[in-house]
Amino acid sequence: QVHLVESGGGLVQAGGSLRLSCAASGLAASTYGMGWFRQAPGKEREFVAGITWIGRTTKYSDSVKGRFTISRDNAKNAVYLQMNSLKPEDTAVYYCAVDQVAYRGQSIDSARNVGYWGQGTQVTISS
Repeated sequence: QVHLVESGGGLVQAGGSLRLSCAASGLAASTYGMGWFRQAPGKEREFVAGITWIGRTTKYSDSVKGRFTISRDNAKNAVYLQMNSLKPEDTAVYYCAVDQVAYRGQSIDSARNVGYWGQGTQVTISS
């Protein structure tokens, strides 16, 4: 059974930083693209960042580009999201995601391509 466990969420002031981690088990995550999505209260879940299985290609939503950095450690079956210059509008539950298809050449950027979800971690940014 596949498990994705996120950690690193919390409450920080605007302008601060957080680093989210996601540890995968139950599959060879190193062969799948991984990514992060978020969902704010009353809003749909949205794409934040994605990285290909080999880690050479990343993709970001326009709202986080230049502030967030996604990375992965295939030896640890883990993906990370470094979030800098945080804004109140970044407040949401952040979800780790694994692609449906192994060895995809492009990073996931849509919930339609997600095969597995983590349980989510709350990120709250105070103004």
